[in-house]
Amino acid sequence: MAVAAAAAWRALQRVGLSRPPSAFLARPGCGAALPRRRLGTSPALLLAARRFTDKHEWIAVENCIGTVGISNFAQEALGDVVYCSLPEIGMKLNKQDEFGALESVKAASELYSPLTGEVTEINTALADNPGLVNKSCYQDGWLIKMTVDNPSELDELMSEEAYEKYIKSMED
Repeated sequence: MAVAAAAAWRALQRVGLSRPPSAFLARPGCGAALPRRRLGTSPALLLAARRFTDKHEWIAVENCIGTVGISNFAQEALGDVVYCSLPEIGMKLNKQDEFGALESVKAASELYSPLTGEVTEINTALADNPGLVNKSCYQDGWLIKMTVDNPSELDELMSEEAYEKYIKSMED
């Protein structure tokens, strides 16, 4: 296991990640009880799993900061996103508060906070390229980052598996 972890660490360094794998784990008290998901084939790189709302937002928590975006299902339903309205940094949000909107060629859709916390960062790349939401909704097309004030709220969100079942039930 140590050999595999060392090889994985060297691979991470080659692609520009300068933190050890342990830095990718949530700190106790900030979602540490979330299940972990392996990315790629590396046994050393573990990240908190994405959790989903019934309004199709997702959040992934790392070191007490949640990254928020919309699901692939939502971006496909919206169509080509042409404008993103995002909150100011420092805005305090309660779970399910509206924090912005996405506009597409088909429709407009409000965005709702999956958790209670404060906005710490917005994805400024979306101002010039809102289509990132469509091209990379789980990576480059994220919307905001926020503190996690009440980690127990994560338990109320759906796992990826539960979210997939939820989508299927809507389509039936």
